[in-house]
Amino acid sequence: MSELNQLLLNFNQNQNFNYNDFYVSNSNYFAFQLIETWPKWEKNIINISGEEHSGKTHLAEIFIQKYKAFKFTEKELSDKNLKSLKVHENLILEDFENKSSEKLIYSLFNLVEQDNKYLIINSNIPLIKMNFTLDDLNSRVKNCILAEIKNPDDELIFALILKNFSDMQIKIEKRLIDYIVKRIDRSYRKISEFIYKVDEISLKKKKSINVNIIKNLL
Repeated sequence: MSELNQLLLNFNQNQNFNYNDFYVSNSNYFAFQLIETWPKWEKNIINISGEEHSGKTHLAEIFIQKYKAFKFTEKELSDKNLKSLKVHENLILEDFENKSSEKLIYSLFNLVEQDNKYLIINSNIPLIKMNFTLDDLNSRVKNCILAEIKNPDDELIFALILKNFSDMQIKIEKRLIDYIVKRIDRSYRKISEFIYKVDEISLKKKKSINVNIIKNLL
C-alpha cells in the first residue's frame, strides 16, 4: 500500500478538488497522466469516462487549477453561445449524456479542431459506445483519446476508505479495512454509499464502528 501522502480521492459531501486529494492507482493512471501532460496530447479531444464518483470531475477541476479552462454542460451549449467558446483555449464538457443536438456537438468538435483548442469530455459511458446517429460525429468520436477510469482496485479502495474515515475522525483498525476491501463491491458508487452509511451511523447513532456493523452494511 502506497503512503497516503500520495494523491487521494475524497468522497465526502463537502468534497474539495485539490491536487493532493486525488489518489492515483492503476484504475485511473492514464486519465491522470493526460491531465498532467497537457498540452502534449496526441489528439486535441479526450474523453474521460467512468461511473459516478470515479473522479472525473475531480480531474477536470485539477486541470482548471493548473491550466485554466472553461467548463460547461450540455444544457449550456447552444448555437448562440458556441461562438463565445472561441475565446478559451481549454474547454471541458461536463457530464455528457448525448441529450443535446448531435449537430451541435459536431460543431463543437469542428471548433476545437479548426481553432487548435483542447477539449475534455467527461461522461459515464465512453463516447464510442453512445451510437450517435450522425455518421460524421461517429467518425470524429473514434478519433478522440479515450481515458476510461476502471473499477477501483484493492489499493485504491483501501486508500479511499482510510482517507475518508480519517477525515470523518472515525477510528478503525487496519484489519477491518482489509476486511472491507475483500468484500465490498468494486464500484465507486457502492463505496461512496458505504462511506456515507458509516458516517451516518457514527454521527447520528453515535456507535463505534465494529465488525458487526460493517458486516451489516456490506
